[in-house]
Amino acid sequence: MSSLRSRVHQILDGDPLTASPIGRAVNAVIISMIVVSVAVIIIESYQPIYDAEKELFILFERISVAFFTLEFIIRMWASGASYSEDDGGPRRGRIEYLTSFHGVIDLLAIMPFYLQSLFPGADLRILRLLRLLRLLKLSRYNSALEDLIRAILDERRAFVATLYILCIAIVLSSALMYYAEGAAQPEKLASIPHAMYWSLITLTTVGYGDISPVTPIGKFISSVTALLGVSTVAMFAGIISSSFSQRVARRRMIFEQELEHAYEDGVLTQEEDALLKELINRFDLSEEEVANMKSRVLQKRG
Repeated sequence: MSSLRSRVHQILDGDPLTASPIGRAVNAVIISMIVVSVAVIIIESYQPIYDAEKELFILFERISVAFFTLEFIIRMWASGASYSEDDGGPRRGRIEYLTSFHGVIDLLAIMPFYLQSLFPGADLRILRLLRLLRLLKLSRYNSALEDLIRAILDERRAFVATLYILCIAIVLSSALMYYAEGAAQPEKLASIPHAMYWSLITLTTVGYGDISPVTPIGKFISSVTALLGVSTVAMFAGIISSSFSQRVARRRMIFEQELEHAYEDGVLTQEEDALLKELINRFDLSEEEVANMKSRVLQKRG
């Protein structure tokens, strides 16, 4: 049983880039089901189509929920293979899965259906929108979202500092705009909280145009606020791009260190070659990057 659990765990939660043919096939089926399910949810929001094919939509929803429920149960069972009995056993692995990002998303993706079944008379349209969280299940097969979250966490102090600056800009600009335009546009800028809406959309460079200054002082404040908004957005973009660049540089450094270690004795063993190939796939390194790093390592060794 434990060997079967380990095999299933490897198929479902192994590295998609180095998965076995069975693992790739399973991943392809799950990804296809996620994409089709989300597409159907989007299409059914158009009432005439939903009314015309209501029974078909309901049938597909039941099939998709059954599919994702089975996936959730199997993943929870297989996650018990993450730890040996000495490290906490299956119970620890299952708790870790249920409290993980992917585990929570897997649960939220099927929860609306069962809540609707338990409370048939309740208006759970908001909860039904949670079905779109199935789209986040794709993050298991692509590290882009994880990389973004890690980039923000790595630079969280700079990110918080920029948010603090943004909050100050919102409060000050909205207060100034209220006192400059409140009398001229009392229906739109009746208070500072009303002006905060204008300040936010202006600082984020969206500028819907539904609230525009009409006094000279208001136009001056609006211009300065727009310039501050461009600077703030540039700061956010700079922080994230810098963190991404640092993560890419660290990955290259790790791979180059592994290369140096592999070529240290002048012989590349089968285990070392497998590890290098795994790192190439995991770090998404191009053939040119790998070739350049190999060349540098070999040059160092003469």
